[in-house]
Amino acid sequence: MNQARIDSNRVPRHVAIIMDGNGRWAEARGLERNAGHREGIESVREVVRAAHDLGVQTLTLYAFSIENWNRPRDEVGELMHLLEHYLEVEMEEVMENGIRVRSIGRLDRLPPSTRDAVESAIERSAGNRNMTLVFALSYGGRAEIVDAARQLMRDAEAGKIDPERLDEKTFAAYLYAPELPDPDLLIRTGNECRVSNFLLWQIAYAEIYTTSVMWPEFRKPHLVEAIADYQSRERRFGLTSAQVSDGSPSATPGRVPVTDEA
Repeated sequence: MNQARIDSNRVPRHVAIIMDGNGRWAEARGLERNAGHREGIESVREVVRAAHDLGVQTLTLYAFSIENWNRPRDEVGELMHLLEHYLEVEMEEVMENGIRVRSIGRLDRLPPSTRDAVESAIERSAGNRNMTLVFALSYGGRAEIVDAARQLMRDAEAGKIDPERLDEKTFAAYLYAPELPDPDLLIRTGNECRVSNFLLWQIAYAEIYTTSVMWPEFRKPHLVEAIADYQSRERRFGLTSAQVSDGSPSATPGRVPVTDEA
C-alpha cells in the first residue's frame, strides 16, 4: 500500500504489535522454528524504521511473554541471543534516529547477558525523543496488574494511599510504564484473533487489527495497510457517532497523561 494514502495528521500515537507466526512460518517451509525467529528479526528492523518514518511516537513489541519461558530451552536461548544481537547491531541506527529504548516486564528473569544488553540500550538512548521503542520482555498483562496491585497494597499499608480514594488513574500509575500513552492500534500477525495476555489494562480502547501475514513477512507495506485501516475507523470511546461528529469533549478512559519523559 502506498504511504501517500495515510493521513500524516492521524497516525496512531502508539502502535503495539503481537509478533506472531515465526515458528509456523519456518515449519511451513520445512525449517527449524529458530529460522523463523531469525527472519523475524528482519521484520523488527523494517517495522521500527517504518514506524519512525511514518511518525509513530511509541512502538511496543511483544518480544517474549512470561508463558514463553515454557518453550524448549534451545528456542528460548535463541530468542535471547537474537535480542542481544539486535540491540548490539541496531543501536547506532537507533541513536541516529533519536529513538529511545524502553522495556516492560519481569526483567529479573532474563539471563544476565540479555538483561545487561537491554539495560545498556535503555541507558544509552535515555535522552532520545523522536520515538520510543518498547520491548515487552518476560511480560504478561496479568502479571503487570498483579505487580501493580502488590505495590499499591504496600503503599496503602504504609499510609501513602487511601484505598477509598483509589481510581483508575491512580492504579494505572503503578503499571510498568505509566507515562506512556495507551496503544491506539494493536496489530496481531499470524492469522490469530486473541490478545494473548498483552497490555490487558492499556488496550481497553485500542483499535485491533489482525492479519494472516506471518511476522517474518511483515514489512512496511503491511504496517501502512494497518494504519490506513485504523484511519478508516471511528473512535467513539463510549460516545455516539453524533457526539463524535459534533466534537463533544470526552476523556479517554484509563489513559494516563503523558509527561515530557515519554
